[in-house]
Amino acid sequence: DGYRNTNLYQGGRAANQVSDDYRYQDGNYEGYAPNDGYYRGGDEPAHEEDAQSDVTEGHDEDDEVYEGEYQGIPHPDDIKEKQKKRSPAVDDEYRDRADLMAERMEDEEQLAHQYENIIEECGHGRFQWTLFFVLGLALMADGVEVFVVGFVLPSAEKDMCLSSSNKGMLGLIVYLGMMVGAVMLGGLADKLGRKQCLIISLAINAAFSFLSSFVQGYGFFLFCRLISGLGIGGSLPIVFAYFSEFLSREKRGEHLSWLCMFWMIGGIFASAMAWSIIPHYGWGFSMGTKYHFHSWRVFVLVCSLPCVASLVALKFMPESPRFLLEIGKHDEAWMILKQVHDTNMRAKGEPERVFTVSYIKTPKQVDEFIEIQSSTGTWYQRWLVRITTTFKQVWDNVLYCLTAQYRMNTLMLAVVWFTMALSYYGLIVWFPDMIRYFQEEAYESRVKIFDEEEVSHFTFNFTLENQIHRNGEYRNDKFIGMKFKEVRFEDSLFEDCYFEDVTSSETFFENCTIISTVFYNTDLYEHKFINCRLINSTFMKEKEGCHLDFEEDNDFLIYLVSFLGSLSVLPGNIISALLMDKIGRIKMIGGSMLISAVCCFFLFFGNSESAMIGWQCLFCGASIAAWNALDVITVELYPTDKRATAFGILNGLCKFGAILGNSIFSSFVGITKVVPILLASSALVGGGLLALRLPETRDQVLM
Repeated sequence: DGYRNTNLYQGGRAANQVSDDYRYQDGNYEGYAPNDGYYRGGDEPAHEEDAQSDVTEGHDEDDEVYEGEYQGIPHPDDIKEKQKKRSPAVDDEYRDRADLMAERMEDEEQLAHQYENIIEECGHGRFQWTLFFVLGLALMADGVEVFVVGFVLPSAEKDMCLSSSNKGMLGLIVYLGMMVGAVMLGGLADKLGRKQCLIISLAINAAFSFLSSFVQGYGFFLFCRLISGLGIGGSLPIVFAYFSEFLSREKRGEHLSWLCMFWMIGGIFASAMAWSIIPHYGWGFSMGTKYHFHSWRVFVLVCSLPCVASLVALKFMPESPRFLLEIGKHDEAWMILKQVHDTNMRAKGEPERVFTVSYIKTPKQVDEFIEIQSSTGTWYQRWLVRITTTFKQVWDNVLYCLTAQYRMNTLMLAVVWFTMALSYYGLIVWFPDMIRYFQEEAYESRVKIFDEEEVSHFTFNFTLENQIHRNGEYRNDKFIGMKFKEVRFEDSLFEDCYFEDVTSSETFFENCTIISTVFYNTDLYEHKFINCRLINSTFMKEKEGCHLDFEEDNDFLIYLVSFLGSLSVLPGNIISALLMDKIGRIKMIGGSMLISAVCCFFLFFGNSESAMIGWQCLFCGASIAAWNALDVITVELYPTDKRATAFGILNGLCKFGAILGNSIFSSFVGITKVVPILLASSALVGGGLLALRLPETRDQVLM
């Protein structure tokens, strides 16, 4: 009675309810967990019946308790588990969904901590480094895709006769595809699996990149680059979600930052290939006058190689075990984790180490997936149900990112991603445009002007470049097999002249009078004659397409600028990788964005090509740490079943910011530098300060 009345044993009456579980049998207490740290009599030797202590007198058969003898403290988890077994089972279909979700969240929290311990037991070694290079190639393909269109535009406009609006659309269409692909394929990766969706993403990109190098028409080429961008846009959120689920907490920030270096390598690869391939305009082949495969198409073909290599290597990699556990596939996840463990142990020279995990917690499955049996309905009805159900689940995931638990983090991250993309991608386009503008100014300053010249019975068979001819008179002259580059004829007279096999670039006739003149096999189209009077003049067999083979003098410099810009992020990548887990994600984002904002103000002093190149390298090097930290914190803030979806949404918003940045910043080239610089610096300051309010994630396990 004295023991029963104490607070320590106030649950003594509960022993009546669990007497079957804690009854004394042959000196042992049945039902105790072996490692819970509680006292148990099972370790004592069994006593003979006639040698029992007198303290067992007064044994009550009803209570099944030996009064006066220390019984031990039942473990709370054991009592809870036994009571759960005794209570009548309730089917999930009759339980409230809120209860099921609460049970699932409890399971996920237990799984998160157990999975962290399992990954630590597996170690970090050969398996993670192999996956690192495979996923790095996929990230490299994303970096290449961003640069491809910018490099091929000067040459593609010659083959396709692109107007300024067409060139602008071609530059933006890739980002539009990336925006859609990030949201769509990122969401599917949380339902279909990381590996499967990444293979789909890379296959789409490889197929349409390859196809775009052969198509001739502008519309079809535009469509291929759109779908190619859609594919590679979906790879970015999947790559980071996939790789993070094989990393322990201590390694995650550093190695995700190292992975970001492949984006830089993609930019360097694209710049080097453009530099070595595109200037050789004669590389390729032609089939008649309709089909041309020039060097820039070879460049597009070569740029699809990282994507193809990653696609092939990915076939030999396993699915994310964290994703498999999330959908209840325990055995498959266990086998993959054992493979990771054994691969790393063999590489370390410890093949005898045994994988000690026998059971892994799997969360409660609450998704309602409607499946039609093969004998029910037609094949397209079954597929329609599968597709609609999957997209409904993806949409639910999108909405879940805006629930009360994640709403504030999602909104703050959205603002940081958008401001970073607006300033970074806007300036990345603005730098080359400003360099071209400086080059054009220098080029125009060397223009030659000819006034009131009179030429008759002369044959022009050479190149005219960067000239203005005013008030001239040309009679009985022949222009045969020649090239016009940046030539303008103003208020001039052409009488009885003959033009044959003439190609031109930025050449116009303004307010000219053209009498009895024949144009044969030229590209002097109607739009090149501005306010001109054409009297008895004939146009015969006009050239189709653009046949200019002028090599731009500034091509070399543009490739060099992109190469240096990509290479300049190397120090920032190294610093961010080494300090990511030491100073934290938040300080990394805020500090990098504020330093980048300061770099923007120095652009006011960039009044030459060399100065602009220098400030571009400084800006890119300072801003890369913020990009790396954003990738890491986005992965860590969301649970496994929402991770790729949330990353896809935010990355899609990033690409929308890139589209706006490209459009806004390029429109001010040659007009003013004030607006782009102030817009970029203001966005970076605002985003950097807001990032400091995000929660730090370096010490938390991956939920």
